[in-house]
Amino acid sequence: MPELRSGRPRPPSRRTVLAAAAAGLSTALTGTLSACSTASGGTSGGVTLRFSWWGNDDRAARTEKAVRLFEKEHPGVTVRTSNGEFGAYLQKLATQAAGGGVPDVVQLDYRQVSQYAGGDALMSLDDVIKDSTIRTSDMDKSFLRTGTYKGGQYALPMGRGITGYAYDSAVFKKAGIPAPQPDWTWEEWAEGNRRISALGLTSPDGRTVVGSNDGGGNEDVFEDWLRSRGGKLYASQTELAFTENDLTEFWTFCDKLRREGATAQAKDSTQATNTEMSPMGRGLAASDFTWDAPFPGYVSLLGDDVHYAPVPTTSGRQGVYFKPSMLIGIGAHSAHPEEAAQLIDFLLNDPRAGDILGFSRSTPPNRKIATRVSKTLKGPEREIYEYAQTMEKYGVAPPPTAPPRADLAINTAFGRAYERVMYELTTPRQAARELIDTANRELRS
Repeated sequence: MPELRSGRPRPPSRRTVLAAAAAGLSTALTGTLSACSTASGGTSGGVTLRFSWWGNDDRAARTEKAVRLFEKEHPGVTVRTSNGEFGAYLQKLATQAAGGGVPDVVQLDYRQVSQYAGGDALMSLDDVIKDSTIRTSDMDKSFLRTGTYKGGQYALPMGRGITGYAYDSAVFKKAGIPAPQPDWTWEEWAEGNRRISALGLTSPDGRTVVGSNDGGGNEDVFEDWLRSRGGKLYASQTELAFTENDLTEFWTFCDKLRREGATAQAKDSTQATNTEMSPMGRGLAASDFTWDAPFPGYVSLLGDDVHYAPVPTTSGRQGVYFKPSMLIGIGAHSAHPEEAAQLIDFLLNDPRAGDILGFSRSTPPNRKIATRVSKTLKGPEREIYEYAQTMEKYGVAPPPTAPPRADLAINTAFGRAYERVMYELTTPRQAARELIDTANRELRS
């Protein structure tokens, strides 16, 4: 998932860039990667690997340092690295996949695994895991499922992320809302939004501060809501697991809160392409749904009153799950799959690499390394680590396997459909019916 840090250029919305990546597999993109990249070493003798990822400057510096240590430990192996901004990175990777040139080692978004594995762009990792070239014994088996496609392991998590709410504790206190606990409900969340709006606090542009962003167009929010009711997004790679009634209920719930003035206006939600442009970042709302990795950006932007709260539940049942912040795989046409596997194992399992990389990709999937590195965490990074520990103790369901290849297109259609609801161009029921029809076409194509 992309970083949303204050003080740095912001990437486009997740919906936009994933749609661009989806388009890139079916048509050759003409754009080029306009982002920072680095290369080391030459090609004279030995083995040269290409390794690409996206991320901010801190991640880039840490990854480069870890790669240089790997090269030192593996004489004769040179790693040529390329690092880009999230949107441009996904576009270039889509172009490479369409042309059969995926790098030897490649960082992947969760929604890309099925797409690229199903398109023969990724190598199966089953054999290199079986012979322990890549070790997975210190990773949760249920979490490893997130990198599988049709029963095979095609990618491995590089970080363990979880969703929550960034919230302004000072505003919550003024509204008489207790610090949210892991068992608070969607109804309590909705009432809290109403109470915050009723305070009549003034935003920087003179409008009333509302409780939260309108999350109706965010498929991740819907998934958490759906899972809290015992549901899920997909029954298989070709079939939805939710109904028109499910989606209508969710969108009606979100639509009602926005109409009441408890959540952000349509124009503010549609501008929320990053932390600074979100209703919360602009001082228009007191909370915002977000992933743990970008959360420190809210603190940097808004101050130490901002904390991380659990996603609401349905009668105490949590819908969140631990999802990979990003994954790593091997290009199907790599000329050096063994060395590529060794690099992946080093990045995921070597304690020295763990010390260097830290939490730059969220919580390390190797539990021993996560425990080791957590001792150095402070501030918001420490808070999200402790939040994850709290949620694990509270109890969350195991993650699903990687979503279908069609999820890229469905995710885009999901946001567009709800935008029409926000602008009162259609009803929640009609939008849900249209989304279901679109999703079924995409899944069966």
